[in-house]
Amino acid sequence: MSTGARTSPTAHQLIGLLVDQGSFRSWDEPVPGPPADPDYRASLDRARGRTGVDEAVLTGLGLIDGRPVALIASEFGFLGGSIGVATAERVTRAVERATLERLPLLALPVSGGTRMQEGSAAFLCMLRITAAVQAHRAAGLPYLTYLRNPTMGGVFASWGTLGQLVFAEPGARLGFLGPRVYEELRGVELPADVQLAETLAGHGLVDAVVPPQELRELLRRTLAVLGTAPPASPGDTPPQEETPPHGDTPSYGHTRARSHGDTRGNAPHGGTRGNADDADVPGPAADVQGPAGGPDEEPDAWDSVRRTRRPDRPGTRELLRRTAGELVLLDAPGGRGGALVRALAVLGGHPVLVVGQQRQDTEHERPFTAADLRAVRRTARLAEQLGLPLLTVVDTAGAELSAQAERDGIAVEIAHCLTTLLALRTPVLAVLLGQGSGGGALALLPADRVLAAGHAWLAPLPPEGASAIVHRDGDHAAELARAQGIGARRLAEVGLVDEVVPELPDAAEEPEAFCERMGTAIAAALDALAITGEAERLASRATRHRRLGDVR
Repeated sequence: MSTGARTSPTAHQLIGLLVDQGSFRSWDEPVPGPPADPDYRASLDRARGRTGVDEAVLTGLGLIDGRPVALIASEFGFLGGSIGVATAERVTRAVERATLERLPLLALPVSGGTRMQEGSAAFLCMLRITAAVQAHRAAGLPYLTYLRNPTMGGVFASWGTLGQLVFAEPGARLGFLGPRVYEELRGVELPADVQLAETLAGHGLVDAVVPPQELRELLRRTLAVLGTAPPASPGDTPPQEETPPHGDTPSYGHTRARSHGDTRGNAPHGGTRGNADDADVPGPAADVQGPAGGPDEEPDAWDSVRRTRRPDRPGTRELLRRTAGELVLLDAPGGRGGALVRALAVLGGHPVLVVGQQRQDTEHERPFTAADLRAVRRTARLAEQLGLPLLTVVDTAGAELSAQAERDGIAVEIAHCLTTLLALRTPVLAVLLGQGSGGGALALLPADRVLAAGHAWLAPLPPEGASAIVHRDGDHAAELARAQGIGARRLAEVGLVDEVVPELPDAAEEPEAFCERMGTAIAAALDALAITGEAERLASRATRHRRLGDVR
């Protein structure tokens, strides 16, 4: 894709596309006096005359669908959107004001990087901006970026890519060094597609590639999720908080701020409490309903394996489409044909971040890769930064098996995924939706609660693989499936699954009803997690994982 001709909107035009009509209010103050260098002074004068703006960024406050948002928009026509000391100070003050007023912040950079006429002083200002952005994020406030064509150098390597969510313009050139500098320093041309927005999205570095004309709707839905307050629990007394400077400003970072009393024994959906031996374990005992119909009926494990491989069985995407009140699908490695689904969603009234595996079908083989695992960890850290619960959905035939996967360190990435989720301070809810084969499934299962579909299963290998190890052939797969305790009910007995959501008799034959039941179970589990204080929840999580595998 060519990036030669720039058709991107100006800063004023882009702001006009995004904010409610007439709502933008500038925060900009006059820039300091002119520089001593006459050539540089002349360049600034020409840039001001050509663009009608006084510096390479505009800052201010606007409304997006009625929600106040702080904005920082670069103007490429002003010396290529380069960042000088005065530019950096304007950006920094805007970030600091957004933090003080507890506003979500949207940065719209387009820049060649540091302003060369100001040298090292301007270059060091990237640290100034980055420190302000870090303080904004540490306050639990959203920081979103939209990278325009081009975004390069120090801007790309600092505040441009620090968004908790990073969006990009189609065909935008995004990178550390421009192609001309690269060729001069290295003596070879930089491949044309290396720095494209689409390439970065394919590697999990950009969350969505969206045209400027569609950006407002994406931002509207994103802010709607991030601004959703979790539903109040019965008898819950809302905390008294100081009124923010903007009375109608939504609250952000909800989950972190909540701390409530003991909720032991409050199992959703009629879950029974554990016996006296389990009295010291916080949280409910498993609610094991009949996975395939009646309350006493346990499905055959091998039959469940075959059912979860049906191509018409609902997967992660279908579950989200049928249950989410608001849904923002984010890019993941491999794109829509890949093995990973990432999303912002409102489920049962709760804003959540979702990371799940998309089951393969007859047309798409979807190996779960090291890049997917890195994206899982990034999404988990994002959930913690935003104070949102994390929902993981497991449905995989296994992690990628290839020489490239070994070179990519897939086993190391699985280990890092496990430690990331185990240590996450935000609530984690896992759904075992179908196939749960090997380390690729295990990587998404560290959680505070685990729900399982009636025919879902978890095993160290697919039954055929286990048969190959034990019997040196694949002919004993059914026998191994029945012997290994891989089904949802058996997983409840060893402490992994807290609730089994029935399939009547198979999710593929009743996708709408099944997704509705699973959605109800997810909402109830999120309710329970939301009213549990962080210290109690983390202690319960540690106890839970210490006892996994013990028959109860």
